[in-house]
Amino acid sequence: MFNKIMKRGHRKVAKSEADFSYGPPGRSSGSVSTSNVVVNHASRGGASSNASQVPNLTSSSDAVAPPPPAPGTIENLPMFRDVPVSERQSIFLRKLQICCFQFDFSDTMKMVREKEIKRQTLVELVDFIQSGSGKITETNQEEMIRMISMNIFRCLPPASHENTGSEIMDPEDDEPYLDPSWPHLQLVYELLLRYVVSSDTDTKIAKRYIDHSFVLKLLDLFDSEDPREREYLKTILHRIYGKFMVHRPFIRKAINNIFYRFIYETERHSGIAELLEILGSIINGFALPMKEEHKLFLGRALIPLHKPKPIAMYHQQLSYCITQFVEKDYKLADTVINGLLKYWPVTNCQKEVLFLGELEEVLEATQAAEFQRCMVPLFRQVARCLNSSHFQVAERALFLWNNEHIVGLIAQNRNIILPIIFEALEKNIQSHWNQAVHGLSINVRKMFLEMDADLFEECQRQYLEREARAKELEEQRELTWQRLAAQQG
Repeated sequence: MFNKIMKRGHRKVAKSEADFSYGPPGRSSGSVSTSNVVVNHASRGGASSNASQVPNLTSSSDAVAPPPPAPGTIENLPMFRDVPVSERQSIFLRKLQICCFQFDFSDTMKMVREKEIKRQTLVELVDFIQSGSGKITETNQEEMIRMISMNIFRCLPPASHENTGSEIMDPEDDEPYLDPSWPHLQLVYELLLRYVVSSDTDTKIAKRYIDHSFVLKLLDLFDSEDPREREYLKTILHRIYGKFMVHRPFIRKAINNIFYRFIYETERHSGIAELLEILGSIINGFALPMKEEHKLFLGRALIPLHKPKPIAMYHQQLSYCITQFVEKDYKLADTVINGLLKYWPVTNCQKEVLFLGELEEVLEATQAAEFQRCMVPLFRQVARCLNSSHFQVAERALFLWNNEHIVGLIAQNRNIILPIIFEALEKNIQSHWNQAVHGLSINVRKMFLEMDADLFEECQRQYLEREARAKELEEQRELTWQRLAAQQG
């Protein structure tokens, strides 16, 4: 309850320092130059926060909302079906003007009539666009995007960690924040979605209003803590990417920059999972041979996303994107596996379990040549996981031998792999505290014995020799200490 009160009482400051340049991480710039067009970075708080300093506006996405109307001043306009076809465009414009008004939803009893009129008007606008009753004019399209901008581009409430001081965002620990203005916001988002997907929408005209600045501001909104809003944003941005081909490189680069800032600066963002979900679909459509730009994106953005602490919030979507790359181009498998090893967690056992699950998916799409290039460091790490005192880590590592494709790769390279992991298996059988891990280790050991008995016996001989030498050294050390103790006595 305290969090919700704090969220209503405060608003986030604009991210004026956000980096939307497309150079290396850490380089700061306030504008983006693309195709000789300079687009100023859209602030987190939307243009309305600077309304008093911007009297003349030239862009629909920089529109300033009018002040709230006086009670009783908003008129209820006739419905589209009740006016002649010739007057529908003018009625459409007047309805848009009504929807530009903003209301305070923190007080449910304030201006109830006006809020309901706006809600009904938004419903009519959505129905009008969806039904295709008539192609709206260019002027009305511009005014509609202006109205949408006034409603959705706003200051977001502070994230929960800003109120509680918590280290890591965990959606299971607290109820998600739900924006009280959602009854209107949902309809505005629905209107934008219907406009983008409509067959009547001409992209040559629409791209004048749904421009780079508009897209950047949409991307800013992905940091909303309201999951309903992020779901709409995900669908809308995906549709914009599909329909406006001219915006595709810009959208990819802008998403890159959000990832860079998340990885190297903040480690805090509410919409990483939704952005990765969009990218999963985009990666699925990449043409072969894969462009160098896409391979760089894999190495510089996707693989480093394994580094932040809150990876559990988006790991499922990240794993899907990574696997898509390997399935598209199997030669990337060793790059991905080496990347996983680079960011492999040392003390976070739950994160290790996630990594092992992802590793299995990647190995399933890996061919023999790529496997051989990374198998030595890979199975050194697997051996460490086998001996983990956390039973879920050890168990998940042993589950790799349940995958036929992975067992096939191991069998082809058993001369190298078995000597690496033999000691770990023997230690589990002799002393691991968990019975499930003990039993699985015996099964894997038996699998290797049936695979190549001679190799198994050689590994066993070397292991016993090492153990005997270690025991001998320990006895010599103990005797030395005993002699020293006797001399002191």
